[in-house]
Amino acid sequence: MSSDNKGKRKGSLWYYLLLLPFIGTLWPPFYASMEPGIAGMPFFYWYQFLWVILSAGLTAIVYVATKGK
Repeated sequence: MSSDNKGKRKGSLWYYLLLLPFIGTLWPPFYASMEPGIAGMPFFYWYQFLWVILSAGLTAIVYVATKGK
């Protein structure tokens, strides 16, 4: 395996981070509950909102790590 292919393989591993939001929201029975609430907001809503923020952060991390490859 040439060093160029090895570098591409290593860079492509960053893309696996993009699977985390799908895994975190894939099974609604895990987070379909009212408790624990934050400031009167049920768990279901703030959990989903948290994944929006985490997804944006993960996308930024993957972008920075893979740009130029």
